[in-house]
Amino acid sequence: MAFSMLSLVFFSLSMLGFSLYLFLTLLFSCWILPIRVYRKLKKNGFVGPTPSFPMGNIKEMTNNSKNYVSSGISHDIHSTMFPYFACWQKSYGKLFIYWMGTEPFLYVAEPEFLRKMSSGVMGKSWGIVKVFKNNREPMFGSGLVMVEGDDWLRHRHVITPAFSPSHLKAMASLMVEPATKMLDRWATLINSGKPEIDVEREITITMGEITAVTSFGLSYQNGSSGSILFEKLRAVQDTLFNSNRYEGVPFSKWMCPKTTLEAKRLGKEIDQLLLSIINARKSCWDGSSPQNDLLGLMMNGDGQAGMSLTTRELVGECKTFFFSGYETTALALSWTLLLLAMYPDWQNQLRDEVRQLFGDDQIDFEKLTDLNKMEWVLKEVLRLYSPAPNAQRQAREDIKVDDLVIPNGTNIWIDIVAMHHDPTIWGDDVNDFRPDRFKDDNLYGGCKHKMGYLPFGFGGKMCIGRNLTMMEYKVVLTLILTRFSFSLSPSYRHSPSFMFSLRPKYGMPLLVEPL
Repeated sequence: MAFSMLSLVFFSLSMLGFSLYLFLTLLFSCWILPIRVYRKLKKNGFVGPTPSFPMGNIKEMTNNSKNYVSSGISHDIHSTMFPYFACWQKSYGKLFIYWMGTEPFLYVAEPEFLRKMSSGVMGKSWGIVKVFKNNREPMFGSGLVMVEGDDWLRHRHVITPAFSPSHLKAMASLMVEPATKMLDRWATLINSGKPEIDVEREITITMGEITAVTSFGLSYQNGSSGSILFEKLRAVQDTLFNSNRYEGVPFSKWMCPKTTLEAKRLGKEIDQLLLSIINARKSCWDGSSPQNDLLGLMMNGDGQAGMSLTTRELVGECKTFFFSGYETTALALSWTLLLLAMYPDWQNQLRDEVRQLFGDDQIDFEKLTDLNKMEWVLKEVLRLYSPAPNAQRQAREDIKVDDLVIPNGTNIWIDIVAMHHDPTIWGDDVNDFRPDRFKDDNLYGGCKHKMGYLPFGFGGKMCIGRNLTMMEYKVVLTLILTRFSFSLSPSYRHSPSFMFSLRPKYGMPLLVEPL
């Protein structure tokens, strides 16, 4: 009896100790630590909206967000996509600290500060924002966008050869068949009396097929590995976005347990599917014959010791590049078709350029670089409707910029949309569609600061697949322009939305007409 009483007392004390430990851990992580960091940032000279821990400024961000549908079509999208940033800019300028839960973020929309901040930091020395890394693991695994330091350098070293001019040229011819299938499908719809086509949906599916074929050698028929992989990646993206409203709040993933578990389940299913694809490739490869697609080049590495990827890393890179490979180009093309529908003069100019260059012949891939006006249009589209609206970094050491010190561990949010729509560096016509601004300044479009135009990121972490995106864009748009013209549909609702990328919230229905 005495022993039982002693055991009960011991158990009660243990539970009390555990509860006290849990309480102190919560107190430290939710209030004490973030308050200390907040005071340090203020001491270092940073200002910003006052946070309320453990939510930070999330409540203000949620209250200021709204489902925006324009009665007309305006390209001035920053204040509608990110109303809280636009509001805070008026109070604190283009540089301030805000909080997502207990995570501080340095907001940067000032090109000169960005230049000074990044000038002395190597690509491998930037950290990944941990709250994003943990939450987005199901979508990216341990791919290039999720690793840092020497691992990032090794991944980059292995992947870079896949985007050499010779390999890109080999991929170009593989893009024609999926794009032609899409256009044949459009012709069938039009002939059946359905000229209104959701081009964003169509192009997204087609770019998924192109990525499956060119990067992984996969078939994309219904029920194939490529189509299943695409569908699951889209599903995990939507699931993660719907569960990220409390990112940065301690234990936030348990605030939306259903979506958190659903994302993990989808992530594991994608991993298993990719593992089967990788193992099938390994089983039929003799180790000596060249493999020229992305998967083959990643599997082979470069033959140097310590410069290969593990199977887990291969899976992560496949997830990363399948997702990134189709979405950037698909969105750039979708926004392009909208703008060309709005500005038919530019649509005609591009069509004339294609005809003058290729006539009635098939695409000569060697001449794609001569599509100058098309390149101006792409760059203007990436300025007005950048598929990647922001970039994130984490300081891995104290960074001094003039009189300010960014403490080690600070998250940094670079607002690309804000800089791309800033009249102080672009002029009063900043929100006008003017591709010819890139005629005399092909790189920066007349922007007054080189860091004010970041369509593919900046520094050592600039997008590795930018040349592939440009080639895919030109191939698919050329094929579209040679067969169809397009105009705005009355049912189109203009609502650019941030869903990790910049997507049209209600699709992009256009009226398509054969030439």
